[in-house]
Amino acid sequence: MRSLLVTTLAIVLTLTGCAAAKPPSAPSPEKLRVEVLGTLPHDTSAFTEGLEFAGETLYEGTGLAGKSFVTAGAPGQRPRVRADLPAPLFGEGITVLGPALWQLTWQDGVAIERDPATLAERRRVPYQGEGWGLCHLGDELVMSDGSSKLTFRDPRTFAETHSVTAHAGTRAYGSLNELECAGGAVYANVFQTDRIVRIDPATGVVTAEIDASGLLTEAERALADVLNGIAAIPGTGEFLLAGKLWPKTFRVKLVPA
Repeated sequence: MRSLLVTTLAIVLTLTGCAAAKPPSAPSPEKLRVEVLGTLPHDTSAFTEGLEFAGETLYEGTGLAGKSFVTAGAPGQRPRVRADLPAPLFGEGITVLGPALWQLTWQDGVAIERDPATLAERRRVPYQGEGWGLCHLGDELVMSDGSSKLTFRDPRTFAETHSVTAHAGTRAYGSLNELECAGGAVYANVFQTDRIVRIDPATGVVTAEIDASGLLTEAERALADVLNGIAAIPGTGEFLLAGKLWPKTFRVKLVPA
């Protein structure tokens, strides 16, 4: 009997130890919302695919085959310069890194390198799969393809270096669209929603879900398409948000939901 009790106690202690050693579950993403600080006019013909500041210059890349263009200028003002993409190219995300502006195409399989000052095309580099969003962290480009994957690329060759999957626990976050790299994180518009997610680029963990609903009135929404376009405003902790065919660009800050 003593032997049986000792054996039973040993099993209980072992099971208890295993339970105690179980790692804690991952924290849920922080819940945030946007607080509107102001608005600027936006070109209602712009099918926005990318929005980014480089210094005081706001760059915007747009889509639709035969109607895609890139602009650069002061926020809310007539663009200083514009470059149109020849049909049938369908423009997608953009980013400015050092002496180059990179522009994705949707299903055309090429990235276009441009001069940031003149927007003149320098070269085209092929890649596999679809192009959606683009931003940069340090000296790496970060690209989305409409899935839950973020692909990191060399800014000189556009070659893939590695990738992460956006997730929280066992849940993968798909439909990642336009990207903005800011504060060491990647912000991604979730296609066909009014949500933005904040992603840890080292692990792919989604650290925040951001509610950006209610920016347009019902009348404005009827003539516009989805939210798409997020640009960190340098030195402020604030963002500009836009959308495809939207009449306004919104200056916002992120606050607890």
